[in-house]
Formats: sequence, C-alpha cells, structure tokens
Amino acid sequence: MATKYNVGGIALDRPFKIRRLGHFGFNASDLEASRKFYFDLLGFFVTEPAGAGYFGRHAGDHHSFALFDKKKFNERQYAGRNAKHFRAENDINQITWQVQSIAEMAEATKYFHDLGVEVMREGRAGGGGSQYHLYVWAPDEQIFELYYGIEQISWNGYARPVAMRHGNAVAPTEPQLPEYELVSRDIQKGISVLDGRRWVSDMPLKYNVDGVLLPQPFKITRVGPVKLFVDDYEKLKRWHMEVLGFRLTEEVEWHGERCAFLRCDNEHHSLGIFPKSWRKKLGLSEQTSNMSFGLQLANYRQLKDAVQFLRAHGVRVETDIIPPELHPGIDYAAYAFDPDGHCLELYYYMEQLGWDGKARPKELRRKVDPHHWPEMIEPLPDTYSGEPFIGPWA
Repeated sequence: MATKYNVGGIALDRPFKIRRLGHFGFNASDLEASRKFYFDLLGFFVTEPAGAGYFGRHAGDHHSFALFDKKKFNERQYAGRNAKHFRAENDINQITWQVQSIAEMAEATKYFHDLGVEVMREGRAGGGGSQYHLYVWAPDEQIFELYYGIEQISWNGYARPVAMRHGNAVAPTEPQLPEYELVSRDIQKGISVLDGRRWVSDMPLKYNVDGVLLPQPFKITRVGPVKLFVDDYEKLKRWHMEVLGFRLTEEVEWHGERCAFLRCDNEHHSLGIFPKSWRKKLGLSEQTSNMSFGLQLANYRQLKDAVQFLRAHGVRVETDIIPPELHPGIDYAAYAFDPDGHCLELYYYMEQLGWDGKARPKELRRKVDPHHWPEMIEPLPDTYSGEPFIGPWA
C-alpha cells in the first residue's frame, strides 16, 4: 500500500493539498512596455516595485502577478548552481500554488527532499508577500512554488513595511507565531504600519463598470488557468498528477496528439499541458513555453468590452486563434497578446465540477461561434458559480 499522509485528519497521497493558483509571472524584454500593458491596460495594481520589476495584484493578495525584467532576472536566477536549469524559452518567472497551513508547507519541504527533487528555496520569504514558501524545479525546468498564506493588502492600500518582514531560509520545524503577534511586536519596537508602500494610480476613472468607476471597462476577478507547452507531455502530466496531486479532468486529441486539463479544486481546470509541437500549428509564439495565462473577468459584458478596449489601444486580440475544443470548460474566450507575444486567455465563465468529479459531457456544452458573440446569452447551470471575488473591485 502506498504511503498515506495525515493532512488535517484526512489521509492523502502527499502531505499537502494544493487549493488554488496563487500567483504567476512573466519576464519581459521591454519592462516599461509590459508595465503599461499589464498595469495601465489590464488593470493590475502595482503593490510595490521588486528588485527586477513589479509585484502586481488584482485583489487583496499582495501579488497575483509578477512582472520582471528578463535580463536582470536571468542574471540573478540562473547564476552559479542554477545555471544548469536555464532555458531561454522559460520566461515564466514563477508558477505558484497555495496550500492551507504552515504544517503542510513544512511537510512538503521534507516530501520533495525525500523524492530527490531539487529544492531551490525554502523557509519564510523575506521579500514582498512575506510568508512561508518552497521553490522546486519542475521536470521542464519551470520554477514551481508552493506557499502558505500571503500578505493581505487591506482597505488602506498599504503594503507591509520592509522592517516588518521576517525572512528565514529554513523550513519551520516548530509552531510559528501568528501574524498579529509579529505585527504587535514590531509596533512596540516603533515601526509604523504606514511605512509600507501605498500604490496610487494616475489613470483617469473613465468607465462605469457595473457601478464602479475604473480606468478600464472591465475587472479581473481571478487569475488562471495556466497552460504550458512541454517537450514530454506524458512526463509532465504524470509529475503534476502523481507528485503534486492535480486531478485529470479530461484529455483532448487534436491533430493526432493530446493535451490535458488538470484541476486542483472544483474548476474544470487550473492547469493545461500541451505538446510543444502545437505552438506553430496554433499560430502562437515559438519563443516561450507559455501557451496561455488565464484572466477571468467579472461577466460576459465586461469580456466583450475588454476586447473592444484593448483593440482600440493597439493590442492584438483574437477570438478564433484557439479552437473551442482546446478550451473546454470555458465558452467565450478572447486571446490578447502582450508586447513579448505572451498569450493571455480572457474569459468570464469556468465550468464547475460536482462531488463526482465528472466534467459536463461535450454535447451539453454551449456551442460557441468565435466569430459571432451575441449581445446577451442564456445562463448555464453553473454560471456565476464557483469562488466569488472577495472585497471591493478597487
């Protein structure tokens, strides 16, 4: 019988359970052009500058998107013993997934060491976000991160002051103090919680977005799914399922090869694995291992408005470049391209799976004409279902 781990009183095949995609990021060849694209046009907030770029957010998490300068990142990340992991096409700087507890993080660290998986970094982050994390190298040399919790940006918009961040490069072996106690002790030392950075936008509030004035006519409410091009499809599918615990929702055959849609929660998919040979067939960049990075918008109307808005600002946006059979679980989708040619999948709806883990049969899915989007559409049984956006939009 395979080893079972006690995860909060539940017997699991690994000592942690991935709950959701936490954050993701790209390395940009032209940082300023990409900054304008992601923050001015797409509407991510700049939480604070990072050493080689920016931490950005769409909600209360300190960051859900990281944008770094490609040259600076590569010089720092792939120095010394990490040089063997460098692949020019891997311009994703992190794919980060959340677990539920510090205990899961500590056990995950031991688990990866025991499996012989090279651990790049562990312990408590001393930089932006300031929580417990673990970095390992995936088989395709992507940077895979697990973390517990993340700094929250509250109603006043201030990030945690640098002096209140307590980094430690060792995985925890004893119970840790709660955040409020650490903050209380720092305040007693005379550190002000208002010493952190507060983002202020100079973008005009031009659009009535379902009752809120925003600089864009839409609001990002969720990040993901992440979709990757890989050399060894079966190897990467197995690694994500057997080592990390993702579940296979469905496989799709296209042009004689298969792709996989994997999930970590009730969403149809959180992760997609695609053969690298499809890059050219789909008309996507052959310079990156990113197939697409998903951004969920609040509703169908906002998705349509986003297409018009981005095109009006010179962004390439396609609605038919990815065949509908290659985005099951998502009906209407638009694909926007950043200055480096990275593909972003904009959508409003994701199919939800029930207790039996079965996806909706293909014949019961909405039939989409990518060339014709109606003014208004009928709801599906799970429209506006799933995890809601927490807090105000801005």
